[in-house]
Amino acid sequence: MNLEKLISVTGMAGLYRMTANRTNGLIVEELGSGKRKFAPARKHQFTPLESIGIYTDDGDTTDLKNVFERMLEQQATHPPVSAEASAKELHEYFAGILPNYDRDKVSTGDIKKIVKWFGILGTHGLLTTDETDTEDSPADEEE
Repeated sequence: MNLEKLISVTGMAGLYRMTANRTNGLIVEELGSGKRKFAPARKHQFTPLESIGIYTDDGDTTDLKNVFERMLEQQATHPPVSAEASAKELHEYFAGILPNYDRDKVSTGDIKKIVKWFGILGTHGLLTTDETDTEDSPADEEE
């Protein structure tokens, strides 16, 4: 799963791919429509998805990529709840995905974002596990 160049932009719904960097902002491409627009740095903050970590109760963090991979692995047996579900349902779902997440630091809003982002990435075919690629490589080399 490659989250490189995927960003969240404050004040703009959805997820974006960074296409170009300017001194006063970024040119971003909306994942859904593919439309490009300029997002000025004076007005927006940019958060690369690959830099996001989820707090765990041992004082450390787990990369968002790992959380998405667990969600993908458990999708058939433990499907994601709606982002509009109750706070209790969201926290119960997330506890099934990441049992040791820090319940004091990870808010309901954070879980909603993760569920929404997972849906967006899934819709656009960006949810793949790197393990399948890695497992295929040695088998190809042996043949």
